[in-house]
Amino acid sequence: MLLLLFVGPAVVAPAALPSREALDYTVEWRLVTAGKAHLVWSATAHHSDPGWQANLHLESTGLVSKLFKVNNDYVSSLASDLCSTGSYLKAEEGSRHKETSVTFNRETHKADYLEKDLDKKIPPTAHEIDIPACVHDVLGGLYSLRTLNLQPGQATQVAVSDGKKSVIARVEAQQREDVKTPAGAFKTIRYEAFLFNDVLYRRYGHLHLWLTDDARKLPVQIRVRLQFTIGTITLQLEKEEKT
Repeated sequence: MLLLLFVGPAVVAPAALPSREALDYTVEWRLVTAGKAHLVWSATAHHSDPGWQANLHLESTGLVSKLFKVNNDYVSSLASDLCSTGSYLKAEEGSRHKETSVTFNRETHKADYLEKDLDKKIPPTAHEIDIPACVHDVLGGLYSLRTLNLQPGQATQVAVSDGKKSVIARVEAQQREDVKTPAGAFKTIRYEAFLFNDVLYRRYGHLHLWLTDDARKLPVQIRVRLQFTIGTITLQLEKEEKT
């Protein structure tokens, strides 16, 4: 039986994370290399309001890029306790080019969402939703998970928002597994974050994450399984840049 825990901002331990980290991943789709991902984690330089920032660059490669080009940049901004303060996405996906920003205001418990089409001259999409005092965007939630000590058989609930919807998502630590990636072999714990199936996203799917079974909890593999028309997308750690 899974042991359910509730995790709020008081138990988050940002000190467990490095001050800077750069990770490179290969992206596999339908058994072929489909792209590259570069993920950088760093402390922000604002001394009056210290915090964290995660930058993710994702781009398609090879034949996949010729069929459907992807060139995305995503920025997640977090406060010192890892609660999200905002996110920004500039996305080039096939013929679509858009810019999306979300501001999370923990004092007013509101999230402001703004989406602009960079090609079409149409009014931007804007709206506001209610959020809890501490909420995580999806990328920021990964780093929050790394500060926890969830063992197989345990679970937690995390407040997650994409600016359009705010939910309490379940995360389970499921089992220990040995994982091989281009960066080497790792002993890991496999987690599942329940964001699909009409939780945060309406689409049917599963999101699994493999974090090393040690104090670092390095994300060495991430897998999204969607419906057959899209299939399975897997990110595997290729290189950790030494800083």
